[in-house]
Amino acid sequence: MLVSATDMLRKAKAGHYAVGQFNINNLEWTKTILSTAKELRSPVILGVSEGAGKYMGGYDVVVGMVNGLLKDQNIDVPVSLHLDHGTYDHCYKCIDAGFSSIMFDGSHYSIEENVQKTTELVKVAHGKGLSIEAEVGSIGGEEDGVIGMGEVADPDECKQIADLGVDFLAAGIGNIHGKYPANWQGLSFETLDAIQKLTGDLPLVLHGGTGIPADMIKKAIDLGVSKINVNTECQLSFAAATRKYIEEGKDLEGKGFDPRKLLAPGAQAIHDTVKEKMELFGSVGKAD
Repeated sequence: MLVSATDMLRKAKAGHYAVGQFNINNLEWTKTILSTAKELRSPVILGVSEGAGKYMGGYDVVVGMVNGLLKDQNIDVPVSLHLDHGTYDHCYKCIDAGFSSIMFDGSHYSIEENVQKTTELVKVAHGKGLSIEAEVGSIGGEEDGVIGMGEVADPDECKQIADLGVDFLAAGIGNIHGKYPANWQGLSFETLDAIQKLTGDLPLVLHGGTGIPADMIKKAIDLGVSKINVNTECQLSFAAATRKYIEEGKDLEGKGFDPRKLLAPGAQAIHDTVKEKMELFGSVGKAD
C-alpha cells in the first residue's frame, strides 16, 4: 500500500540518512526501482513529473500500474508515489488520482502567492493523508522545459514556507537538474546550514542528485538533507546499456528484438544505479 513520505523522511532526518526519490518513466523503470528497494530493504519514493505522467498515459494509469506492482510483486517496504514539480492544477489531479504525496512548485510565483497557494494545498493534502513538498528558490537546469541557473534560496523565505506546515522542503543551494556543467560552482553548504538552523527538524530535499560528488552528497545529508532526487542518472545508464546491446547486434540474434530481451540490459542498469544510490544515501536496511 502506498504511504505518504512524511514518516520515512522524519526517520531519515533523525537517523542521518536520505531516502531516494527515483523518477519513473514507464513499467521497466517502476518495476526495477520497486524490486531494488525490496531487495535492499530500503524505503523509496517514486517521482512522477507532469511530462512523465502525460507520457505514461495519465495519472490514473500511473497509480494503477504502481498499485498493481505493489500487490503482484509483493513489495513490502514503504513506497510513496510523489508528484514532482507539480503546478497548482496538477497537484489536485494527482490528489484525485490516488498519489500519496505531492510537490507544489510555487518557486516562480511571488513569495506572497507561493505562501497563499501552499497554505491551501497543505490543508487539502493533509486532509487526505498525503505529504506535501514545497520549493523555495528555483533549482537550476531543465525540468520539463523549465530552465533555471542553480539559484540559491533565501533562508528567511524557506522559514516562511516551512512554517506553513509542509512536510519537507526543497531549497535551491546551487544544485542543477540534468548534467552538471564543467564550470559548476558546487553546493552552497553555508546556505544549507542557514536553512537548517531556521527550519529545525523539517526534512530538506536535494533536487538534481545526478552528478553531485559523493562527498558533497554525504555532507548535505549531515546538514539535514533527507530526500535526494535522482532521474537523469538512471536515464543515462539505461540508454548506455540499451545502446551497447544494439551495437553488439544482440537484437538480431534469435528473438533478441523481443522487448523483454531488448530492454533487459537497460533495466539491469537502472537496478545497478538505484542500488549504488541507496547505498550512498544510507537507506539500505532502513525499511525494517
